[in-house]
Amino acid sequence: MSSREPLPSSFDDHPEFKEESSFQKFTRRLKEEPLIPLGCAATCYALYRAYRSMKARDSVEMNRMFRARIYAQGFTLVAIVAGGMYFKTERQQRREFEKAVEVRRSQEKRDAWLRELEIRDKEDRDWRERHAAMEAAAKEAERKGAAKAALEQDTARSALEPGDEKRSLGVLDAVRDMASRGG
Repeated sequence: MSSREPLPSSFDDHPEFKEESSFQKFTRRLKEEPLIPLGCAATCYALYRAYRSMKARDSVEMNRMFRARIYAQGFTLVAIVAGGMYFKTERQQRREFEKAVEVRRSQEKRDAWLRELEIRDKEDRDWRERHAAMEAAAKEAERKGAAKAALEQDTARSALEPGDEKRSLGVLDAVRDMASRGG
């Protein structure tokens, strides 16, 4: 499981393809197509001037600025279309690059998740083995304790002399013995 898969060879042709943040992408696009922001700025300026002319009640200047706004919007639209046609193949390659980067990132996430699961599984198995060993040790100790107690009882019984059988009698036997004597 390789965490870094090589990107397709078509990206070797364009060394400027690299992972970038949103701000880096914005500045790159601004440098690639400077006419689009220029057209947007011209449109905004024409609207601002039209607004000021309207406030000053200068209808000739206002109409002239609205026409300028239309020209500026047309210029912006032409810049967008021309830039789209000019950078079409590069944008397709960039999309492929970004897809490859996304695939690599998702594979890295998946690999990291699998490693985490394997670690958790190993910890769980180790815990179960320790727990089973502790239970086995406890059962062995219990068995040895029971055997030791049985051995001590046997030793205590064998230590009694044959004439001392009455001392080893249980309570019920003693009551029966008393009842049979008295009756």
